[in-house]
Amino acid sequence: MRLVVFDVDGTLVDSQHLIVAAQAVAFAEVGLPAPERRIALSVVGLSLPQAFRRLVGEDGPVAELSEAYKNAYNRLRLDPEHEEPLFPGMGDLLDRLHARPDVVLGIATGKSRRGVDRLIEHYGWEDRFVTTQTADDAPSKPDPAMLLQAMEDAGTTPDSTVMIGDTTFDITMAVNAGVAPIGVAWGYHAPGTLLRAGAVSVVENALALEGLIGGGVA
Repeated sequence: MRLVVFDVDGTLVDSQHLIVAAQAVAFAEVGLPAPERRIALSVVGLSLPQAFRRLVGEDGPVAELSEAYKNAYNRLRLDPEHEEPLFPGMGDLLDRLHARPDVVLGIATGKSRRGVDRLIEHYGWEDRFVTTQTADDAPSKPDPAMLLQAMEDAGTTPDSTVMIGDTTFDITMAVNAGVAPIGVAWGYHAPGTLLRAGAVSVVENALALEGLIGGGVA
């Protein structure tokens, strides 16, 4: 049995517009200029406190920004302008992997448990994942705790587990857990940085990802 663990934002779901908009609101509320788009997206995947520490430093208003961001995100997500669509082919890929008898699926994300539950309900994925690890359950990536717990839940080992993600945080978490990391080229960190972080490959589309998983990369 192989466990295939997916990151969410930037890997399964294109949430960049919502993330940038929510950050802009949060920074305005604490009286600071919002970071430019590239910088805003560079911290996607970290838990909120970790992300805002990178953006404003240890002495910045990290707690205030985290709370303001959560409130803004929950408000803005109801606006159709900030829809979070799946990346091309990823929904169908999850369907096909779920149908395979030799594969089980998991999630490891910087999203909150509430956000993940909402996403799963929205897309009808209630039966898709044997394990869902969120920012509420474990230390922030790249700590390996999420993957270690995911493997325990699924009853798998590192040599039969693979992590799919779009940031160096995902890749480094996998390396720290002894798990094979695969990067995706459509997310928020450049392919070259993913390879330098330890990705065994960076794929250009969902079909290429399915082929790599089917080839037994883990």
